[in-house]
Amino acid sequence: MTALVRKSGVRRIVLLTLGWEDLPKSVSVHGSSPELRMREPVPGVLLQTDGGWVLLDTGFNTALIRDPHLRRRYFPSVEYQPLLPGPGEPIEESLFEIGVDVDDIHVVALSHLHVDHAGGLKLFAGKVPVHAQRRELEYGLSNHPEPERHSIYRVDFDDPNIDWQLADGEAEIAPGITAVPTYGHTPGHQSFVVELDESVGGDGFVFAFDAADLTENIEHELAIGGYIGVEPEETVEPIRRLKQLAKDKGYPLIPGHDPHVWPELAGHFHERFGPLTPT
Repeated sequence: MTALVRKSGVRRIVLLTLGWEDLPKSVSVHGSSPELRMREPVPGVLLQTDGGWVLLDTGFNTALIRDPHLRRRYFPSVEYQPLLPGPGEPIEESLFEIGVDVDDIHVVALSHLHVDHAGGLKLFAGKVPVHAQRRELEYGLSNHPEPERHSIYRVDFDDPNIDWQLADGEAEIAPGITAVPTYGHTPGHQSFVVELDESVGGDGFVFAFDAADLTENIEHELAIGGYIGVEPEETVEPIRRLKQLAKDKGYPLIPGHDPHVWPELAGHFHERFGPLTPT
């Protein structure tokens, strides 16, 4: 009889809040009153694997926010306002708080190229592989300035030193971390299935990122407010697929920008896994 080989998974999940966004709720839920406003967290997910730390998404490019001329250039609308959590680089500050160095990250994966998700790539160019969907990068690098009209800023990712690892559909990022295509919010948006190692419980989570910003997008199957190349109602189909995937696996489906879910889940993971111990 052949012995079963146990597949390793993720050993720790740390949720990072890499900033906030003040914006109309209609950005997240199509058809919401533009007078309804929200302050949504900017998500980062830090995952500990046997091979080292993996980071999902990188937040803002701080230079575009702190430099007054660049801020007027890239964030001209008073309706949308980016907010940074501290005086430094949000990724470095967040990692410092938990005792992790930015050089400990050995893989980065992006859900998509929006300004609040790809802006921290400058910290990793020439250092680690960066995973994305091929069609996302092709869109970001083509037909300029159309992508910029959709808040995809070439300055964040058009760097020859970035070691792109491009997928055409579902792809394993690292043991226990799988990217699943959820196109619609952007042409190559991807969500992630995270499966925990048996030594820490063996369950898992599905992170929607911007395929579903809020819990109500998921529970009520409401179209998201941001989309490229599709009609709003078409953004519900990826939500349904993620719900089915999560149901089949028995995993919770986590919205990407929910101001209630994100801090509560961050606290849950801190309690579940405990503080990091120096290595």
